[in-house]
Amino acid sequence: MTLRAFLLIFIVGVCSKINAQDEAFSKEVFINNFDTLQYRLLLPKDFSKEKKYPVVLFLHGAGERGIDNQKQLIHGSKLFLNETVRDSFPAIVIFPQCPKEDYWSNVDVDRSSYPLKLVFPTNKAPTLSLSLVMQLMDDMVLKSYVKPDQIYVGGLSMGGLGTFEILYRKPNLFSAAISICGGGNPETAKTFATKVPMSIFHGANDDVFAPELSIEMVSAILEAGGKPNFKLYAMDNHNSWDSTFAEPELLTWLFSNIKPSYD
Repeated sequence: MTLRAFLLIFIVGVCSKINAQDEAFSKEVFINNFDTLQYRLLLPKDFSKEKKYPVVLFLHGAGERGIDNQKQLIHGSKLFLNETVRDSFPAIVIFPQCPKEDYWSNVDVDRSSYPLKLVFPTNKAPTLSLSLVMQLMDDMVLKSYVKPDQIYVGGLSMGGLGTFEILYRKPNLFSAAISICGGGNPETAKTFATKVPMSIFHGANDDVFAPELSIEMVSAILEAGGKPNFKLYAMDNHNSWDSTFAEPELLTWLFSNIKPSYD
């Protein structure tokens, strides 16, 4: 076999594996009136509507925005496709996609210098994309096969911002949350600080979203009576999601949080 033929077979094999992983997440569309949200859905192995499962919502970063219903799987999907994870934590996993022109959170971004300067306006309606995500989750939690006391949310970068915002807007929905290299309006922390256990991660060298964004949210949660987990990776830049996804107890912690009652 020539080297060229070997490389061709190798590339085809890798692409087939990637496609097989992507296909495990079915392509779905949520429609409300004339508005559409594309998302990918991973069901547990041997899924049955006669059983009940936790739900994990994951919000991607700004670089994965679009309309292909594909790019949002770049970061995080492999974690949930891991065979050990699927066996240990059978769950319904949702990866929605935000269009290029929209954002998961209400934030004014000053891109004139780095790290970016973010200002979170108050008293504004959610963005269209986040509004559709919230409606999707309201619909999902009513399914007979969903455990309403085990609804989780996580996100990275722009999705980390969205995580804090959706907690502020739906504090009674989620059982636990993960924010990676995100941030939010510290004034909103009091709405979810004692209701939603959080694990917050950031890179100390982050030159896109400064680590102070997470630190400010941690401080606000503490001041409001919450007790968040917080980890600052000394060597990480913005891609602290790689270190976060490698945390051995990440999902064990997430799924251990069960609401005592559902509001």
